[in-house]
Amino acid sequence: MNFEWLGRQSDRIVELVGWHILLSLVPIVVGVIVALPIGWLAHRNRRINPYVVGTAGLLYTIPSLALFVLLPPILGTKILDPMNIIVALTIYTVAMLVRVVADALDSVPRETVLAATAMGYRPYQTLLKVQLPVGVPVICAGLRVAVVSNVSLVSLAALLGIPQIGSLFTQGFQLRFYTPIIAGIALSLLLALVLDLLIVLANRLLTPWTPKVVTS
Repeated sequence: MNFEWLGRQSDRIVELVGWHILLSLVPIVVGVIVALPIGWLAHRNRRINPYVVGTAGLLYTIPSLALFVLLPPILGTKILDPMNIIVALTIYTVAMLVRVVADALDSVPRETVLAATAMGYRPYQTLLKVQLPVGVPVICAGLRVAVVSNVSLVSLAALLGIPQIGSLFTQGFQLRFYTPIIAGIALSLLLALVLDLLIVLANRLLTPWTPKVVTS
């Protein structure tokens, strides 16, 4: 490791990390917003559930690099536009979370839903005040996978010239210089770990009723 080089490149590395966080998290936020109603629809209608979940699964099998290249002519953007990466990762996030949301809502005991209905809750109130809060642990578990996946996939955008942590990999390969490669790997792992821990913390804050594990 050449720490002198890291010191000289610190400003650029911080900028790359900022772009990486943006390109990773925006698709997560948009993906959750899109996946919630689709997952709810799959949960409510058992007849279309296999088709909705199956279609979402097929979307996730699209090769990421191919999708990055195909989106610009579809969206009318340039190949270096970060919007291509955001849209592509949003598609992957939705594909991953649709099943997760449906499973989360399925995990809510039927008696709980019936009790909410008996109390006068309308369907949307039952969803927002009962089903989603109870299903938070399942949704957060899916989010942890989606976030780590996005942090990894964003790096491929470096092959298109879009700046983020993956740019350190291409720079290292081009120069046959291992310091930026090692730094990029370490930063990707650290970023994935931090985001994962934030989701775990959010899960605990949103589910204060869950029993705490006591270790002796």
